[in-house]
Amino acid sequence: MAGWNADTAAGPLGIGTVTLVQGSSFCISQPSGDIHPDLPHGVFFQDTRILSNWQLTINGEPIESLIAETKAPYRALFAGRVPRPNGYADSPLLVERLRDLGAGIRESIKIRNFSLKPVQCTVRITVDADFADLFEVKEARVQRHWEQTRNAHDGSLEISAGWQGLRKSIVIDAGDANASIEGLMWEVAVPAKGLWSAQLSVAPTVDGSLTAAPFVRPMQGEASQRDMRHQEWVAKIPVVRIGNRSIERTLRRSYEDLGALRIEDSKHPERVVVAAGAPWFMTLFGRDSLWASEMALPVDPSLALGTLQTLADLQGIKVDPLSEEEPGKILHEVRPGVAGELSLGSKKAYYGSVDATPLFVNVLGAVNRWGFAKETIAALLPHADRALDWIRDYGDKDGDGFVEYKRLNDQGLVNQGWKDSWDGINFANGALAEPPLALCEVQAYVYSAYMSRAWMAYDGGDRALAIELEERAASLKQRFNDQFWLPKKGHYAVALDKDKQPVDACTSNMGQCLWYGIVDEDRVPRVVERLMSAEMFSGWGVRTLASDMGAYNPASYHNGSVWPHDNAVIVAGLIRYGYVSEAQQIATALLEAADHSDGRLPELFCGFDRHEFERPVPYPTACSPQAWAAATPIFLLTSLLRYDVYVPQGGLWLDPVLPESFGNLHIDKAPTGAGPVTIDAAGTTASVRGLPKGMVHRRGHRLWMTELMAQAHLHPENQGKYPWDIAESGG
Repeated sequence: MAGWNADTAAGPLGIGTVTLVQGSSFCISQPSGDIHPDLPHGVFFQDTRILSNWQLTINGEPIESLIAETKAPYRALFAGRVPRPNGYADSPLLVERLRDLGAGIRESIKIRNFSLKPVQCTVRITVDADFADLFEVKEARVQRHWEQTRNAHDGSLEISAGWQGLRKSIVIDAGDANASIEGLMWEVAVPAKGLWSAQLSVAPTVDGSLTAAPFVRPMQGEASQRDMRHQEWVAKIPVVRIGNRSIERTLRRSYEDLGALRIEDSKHPERVVVAAGAPWFMTLFGRDSLWASEMALPVDPSLALGTLQTLADLQGIKVDPLSEEEPGKILHEVRPGVAGELSLGSKKAYYGSVDATPLFVNVLGAVNRWGFAKETIAALLPHADRALDWIRDYGDKDGDGFVEYKRLNDQGLVNQGWKDSWDGINFANGALAEPPLALCEVQAYVYSAYMSRAWMAYDGGDRALAIELEERAASLKQRFNDQFWLPKKGHYAVALDKDKQPVDACTSNMGQCLWYGIVDEDRVPRVVERLMSAEMFSGWGVRTLASDMGAYNPASYHNGSVWPHDNAVIVAGLIRYGYVSEAQQIATALLEAADHSDGRLPELFCGFDRHEFERPVPYPTACSPQAWAAATPIFLLTSLLRYDVYVPQGGLWLDPVLPESFGNLHIDKAPTGAGPVTIDAAGTTASVRGLPKGMVHRRGHRLWMTELMAQAHLHPENQGKYPWDIAESGG
């Protein structure tokens, strides 16, 4: 997910780090609640660190952390105690810090005195704001030094700063505190068996005005704006109850994280998209946001629609080597608050992604089934066609029929698929592959994009376009299976290199090819066998790179780690080809892994064998929460339920293959586009209640685009009908 090159990797956040997210804001702190200037911590607003130092001391001593608990994605409670100066272990002074994140933070501090005597305390908060760019902090290369002005008066401190004509500032309000240019202080006597408390807020200014609205204190019994937004999200999404309580907790955590990662387009507030992940990617990403929102279709289809509409507005219109923009191309990421010279390609929007463009067409094909108005889909079709034009005119750089990438400038990403680390694509002997590179899974995305658009064309009456795109897809599939398959190794090459030689490492990428249907059926058994081998399957999931490869490292980013979203796509592919027990094995392992991290799957974890360690080994800089990892449990469950809809044609497919360990499943408010339904399932049985008029519960799987087109050709006289209708009527 995280676009980076050799010199732009994020540094470790530290043990016990607490991350809060709300919209595009996020906060990273130590388990004590402190934000230390020497660590990549802080409060970030619009990609700027507005708080770089926030340290609480009592009588000159830092707080000893006892516990940090995340109450909501945007709220945390920290508990600690004040060390005694004489070295005694027990202290009568316990401290609680309750922090809320919005456009800044609001924090309450409580000191409880459990002794029989009052205790005199000097309470200090040391404050600083370096206004560093997100990339400067992430990569530990803070370069800009803002000229600061500090004004302290009446319990508040304002920090203003300027750099080359830019002005930024924050205001810290602490009520009755003694404010100075270093921070805030209280001289208090905490009564015996008593309590002292204080309230503080930190808010940035935008265009000279405070963004105070998120911190207006609600009346007694009322919810805050953040709570109301969260409650509105919870009210609209499905309610899942499942016999396995650990899985239920994981699904609930997924819902919460997806809700917290939602961001709005200020120009189109009705559109909600999914940010890629915290802490460093709280913005729109092409690949990540598309994939996560498609996985989350059974929870909230509007996320995928909002993502498509926003990306369509930002679709490439010109050739710009610096940002790697090209006509029809879907962007990699947007950084509206980042200084241009620090972001990828030195631009606010960067387009260095080879896979976001075909994925855009695929997601539109999926959204088309979920019951949105015809005119809504029709408005996006020209963007899908421009995306296909990009595949032909720019994606296929040498005219060989494959889509490949090579960065257009030295600041861009070396690798531009989902494994976008600088060393992510290599040969079996460990040597790096040289671009232009044609990735195996990207060809699968393109194949699916052709078939998705072909079916939409056929469905809309444009038979000529449908046939043209279907022929392109068939030609691509044949060339792919001819040139990527390695018969002696029994797996697909991860890529073709600059010389069109197969990059022969055994990777998880080929597992994604299963879902998109580009794999020849006679080769599926060998692919599955390799994916489930001891070299690939760690016991917690399928590794990104087999352990017998030269570049294998279980603690690397892309060369032996386990990525939950990658495994979720593999599970969907296994289900597609009927490998139910293997799909159940991977899904169960991932959900068990989530149980070791309070129900939350991280972006990735290390690829050590399960028999070596009793729990998944964390990857130090993994994003958490992260969008497609949050959507993974939802997608796993959807795949095992074999749950899908095609609202315009009145079909709801549900034919479960749930492991016995899951227990009974009950879902209220499951969306269908035509209205919510209630689902009950266990093992291989299922029932649906509340089906909207015209909707039919169908067993088996929803026909794939390839099957739809094949059926259409078999029955040309039934153009305008659908294969399931033809079958039911005996046509």
